[in-house]
Amino acid sequence: MTPKTVLSRGLGAHIGRGALLQAGRSLPCAASRYGSTLTRQDKVKATLMEQLRTAELQGWSVAEIKEKMMMDEGCVGTHGAEVVQDLNALHLTAEEIYYNSPAGVLYEQALKHEAGSAIVSTGALAVKSGKKMGRSPLDKRVVFEESSADDVWWGKINMKLEMNSFLTNRERAVDYLNTRERLYVVDGFGGWEKEYREPVRVITSRAYHALFMQNMLVPPTQDELKEFEAGAAKKPFVILNAGVFPCNRQTAGMTSSTSVSVSFSRREMVILGTQYAGEMKKGVFTIMNYLMPLRPKRDLPPAERALPLHASANIGPNDDVSIFFGLSGTGKTTLSADPKRDLIGDDEHVWHKGGVFNIEGGCYAKCIGLKRETEPEIYDAIRFGAVLENVVYNEDTYEVDYDDTSLTENTRVSYPLQFIQNARIPAKTEHHPSQIIFLTCDAFGVLPPISKLTSEQVMYHFIAGYTAKVAGTEVGIKEPEATFSACFGAPFLVWHPYVYAEMLAAKLEEHGAPAYLVNTGWVGGPYGTGSRCSLKYTRQLIDSIHDGTLAKIPESDWEEMPIFGLKIPKVGIKDVPKELLRPVDSWVKNGKTEQEFEKSAKHLAGLFQKNFKEFADRCSPSVVEAGPKA
Repeated sequence: MTPKTVLSRGLGAHIGRGALLQAGRSLPCAASRYGSTLTRQDKVKATLMEQLRTAELQGWSVAEIKEKMMMDEGCVGTHGAEVVQDLNALHLTAEEIYYNSPAGVLYEQALKHEAGSAIVSTGALAVKSGKKMGRSPLDKRVVFEESSADDVWWGKINMKLEMNSFLTNRERAVDYLNTRERLYVVDGFGGWEKEYREPVRVITSRAYHALFMQNMLVPPTQDELKEFEAGAAKKPFVILNAGVFPCNRQTAGMTSSTSVSVSFSRREMVILGTQYAGEMKKGVFTIMNYLMPLRPKRDLPPAERALPLHASANIGPNDDVSIFFGLSGTGKTTLSADPKRDLIGDDEHVWHKGGVFNIEGGCYAKCIGLKRETEPEIYDAIRFGAVLENVVYNEDTYEVDYDDTSLTENTRVSYPLQFIQNARIPAKTEHHPSQIIFLTCDAFGVLPPISKLTSEQVMYHFIAGYTAKVAGTEVGIKEPEATFSACFGAPFLVWHPYVYAEMLAAKLEEHGAPAYLVNTGWVGGPYGTGSRCSLKYTRQLIDSIHDGTLAKIPESDWEEMPIFGLKIPKVGIKDVPKELLRPVDSWVKNGKTEQEFEKSAKHLAGLFQKNFKEFADRCSPSVVEAGPKA
């Protein structure tokens, strides 16, 4: 069999021209990229090369050994052989393996084999994720294992799964993947900081998934590929994505045809019954949420251990780092993409003893209502190499209509960090956060667009994690719905929220940083009668934090908001009207009464209090008292 012709991918974080691998042509491995197409013939080569490793090679020079291991055709190389052997060990027997393939190859594969795929007018690849167009949190399971049983926050977030059920799902995934003629394998890291990063290997049946994860994982250099080989210091965390195929509902622990399950001891994740690519991205984040608090050592004080954050981060010209906490739809991606500041990352970070690093190699932004005038950085990133999920486009011009939500409101785009002009690469900094910003999308229209938090309020609102589920983010959500998500990321937590809160408190005490609560949700009334705070105003409020405008407002121009106890300004900020910053005033201006506002505020305060009962016993009285009073 003649090896297929493929394009190599450039080295490092940037995609380059690479080298052309042709049948019958032997190229030096240094000239070709660490990605290629592997076939059954390569498996034979892999066996021969393994024999060369173990044979007595007395009298052979290093150059001669390398030449023999290159063989005659193509450049499978030693790492290509390792990939094949690893797949053999997993009992995966597909005829073709596309490994760390360049965008052009994956585009071609998606267009040939995946219905609904198209290249839109900007050059991005538009794809369909099938029936599931959002995450399925009710189908997430964590294997109950002795090594991690005492660490995991068991309950509705981390539902127990017995190992037998996990292995049943795993076997089902492998069996399905073995029915495919071709598989796509992606190796990359979770995390930019070498001391903390985790090697991750994704094995999937869809080219779209491969391109998505090549965007979202941190790309390895050629020298770093050895970290994915047998015998490396860490075994890669393997994601077996057989999401095209359903799980068996009769398997113990399954409640639907979808299953996303993880085993920390086996370092494996299995996906069945959902093709939504966000499950892989958040799967990696779940893994990091478990492992990071154990680094560098489990028994170190909280301030010295690594804290995973469901947050975006950027850095200003004076090296001031801003951390934006918030769930999906609150503005993390949009507000961190600031032309005046370098982007570190838009969603997932780790704050460790040496600074802050991004977990991801790319961004995953919502597309609904996207316009260049309001979000130019994201809009311009939608080009060749980006993946558009579930968008609607004109089939004559292939122009995308970002206002069309006929498929889902959760339209998304994935793109590499380098597509953002001012992205910081490597995506890390040795500087610690200078300010903390909690983003919330308040569907009740009660919380002010901006408020200052005391240290106790920081802890309270971090643990509470109030926001609204935004339409489309999860299956079944059609309009904003009030919710509480501990640490602004409960679906991805593994430890009890107090563990993360204790670490945050210790780090804030050590480094010091003011904290603000910013409501990007409704003003002038609740959802349905009020309106969402304009992005223009929210950006100006964020600017006022960064340029010192907020800090210059004297204490006499701040007052405590009734019921919630938040400090709000008495004056306008930049072009933001004073009445907009004061919830009662904005309601009255919109035709509501103060009594209507008070009723809504007390109702929301009651929801806060009811939610916090779950955490109160592990918090100090001062933190509990920092919450709203119904």
